[in-house]
Amino acid sequence: MGTPWASIIAGTTAVFSAVATGGAWMAARRANSTADAVARIERDRWHADLTPQFRVTLEPRRNGDSPRLIVHLAGPLPLGRLDEIRVGIAQSDDVDYAAPLAVGQRVEPERLAAQLWGPYKFLRRANGVESDGKTVGPFALAVGKGRTFTLTRTDAPPWWRGNDAEARWRVRWLGKPVRLVLTCRRDGFEPWVVPCEVEIPVEPQAY
Repeated sequence: MGTPWASIIAGTTAVFSAVATGGAWMAARRANSTADAVARIERDRWHADLTPQFRVTLEPRRNGDSPRLIVHLAGPLPLGRLDEIRVGIAQSDDVDYAAPLAVGQRVEPERLAAQLWGPYKFLRRANGVESDGKTVGPFALAVGKGRTFTLTRTDAPPWWRGNDAEARWRVRWLGKPVRLVLTCRRDGFEPWVVPCEVEIPVEPQAY
């Protein structure tokens, strides 16, 4: 009985064909994975390049209690516009207010979280301002345009006792900036979160 060369050759060819097919599939998979990685890197780079640039200023009033906050979308030019912006006022210092405030004094975490720890909040009667005065929006802006909001002084926490509580509260924030967090959205892109600090200008003197 002779060696079945035809069967061996056919089987070997089938094996090589399967190996070649598997190799091509692996190569295609690696190519697709590489293409996805390159696309993701390029998408992240483009997202970073389009990070909104804001020019934020505070204009004091003569009474010092209601300065104007001006939010101007300065760039970048390729961004064109933002479909939605929310401006939040954040804590103006780095103190951990979840820690005990004083010996024998306990304040519920919810009340601590509700308190705005800083000198100013948004005036509540303005359009788009949430009831706690911490956030305003959403609103749209084109690059080169801006919006103006009125701020008002924050109140001392209700657990601060004494007739001088409000005076002590104001002194606490002397020299501290207004910290903002701007959450920005545009169709087709992941959101941007842009923090910024605004120094409080010297109040104009009344003559």
